[in-house]
Amino acid sequence: MHSDPVWLFDLDNTLHNASPHIFPHINRSMTAYLEQHLALSREEANTLRMQYWHRYGATLLGLMRHHGTDPRHFLVETHRFERLHEMMVFDRALRGMLRKLPGRRFVFSNAPRHYALAVLDIMGILDLFEDVIGIEDLDYHPKPGIRGYRKLLSSRRLNPTRCIMLEDSAVNLRTAKRLGMRTVLVGRNLRTPAYVDVKLASILDLRRALGRLLG
Repeated sequence: MHSDPVWLFDLDNTLHNASPHIFPHINRSMTAYLEQHLALSREEANTLRMQYWHRYGATLLGLMRHHGTDPRHFLVETHRFERLHEMMVFDRALRGMLRKLPGRRFVFSNAPRHYALAVLDIMGILDLFEDVIGIEDLDYHPKPGIRGYRKLLSSRRLNPTRCIMLEDSAVNLRTAKRLGMRTVLVGRNLRTPAYVDVKLASILDLRRALGRLLG
């Protein structure tokens, strides 16, 4: 008999589809923030945003490291939505699926906590999670860097061998695998690296994969 699993769900593009409306809005907001605070042209700001994102896994890390940006201010300004509910794309069947999962459920996101809470609330699934871990809870060490994972495991006293991590980003699962977690890649990516245990086209397919993950 296995003890209860611990599910670690990524948020954006794992539990809901952020690509059509939310990601473009955040990207525009981040570019505008760099434009304003670093006195750059829009083109320069956009280039720098992408450079930091590729180099550090998060634009914020580059800004903190090279410009002393206040992370709290940046996250509030770049995750401001007038009509978030109108931008959400998700599946209503998700609640029923999540409720039936055995074990404990957490959200583990590189996004700020206030945004993650708002998204989960709109989806009507916030109450199904024991806790929501945002970038500020990881001392601003985003996935896939190992420090954020270690902070999560130690602060919530989680055993990584009990954890199942679900992500749309394969590189974030590589770190999870190194720590001894089981890994689930969500999405229609063609490549499935060796460190991915289970590949799902949609998070709703998780029910059918339980035997493989918990066996």
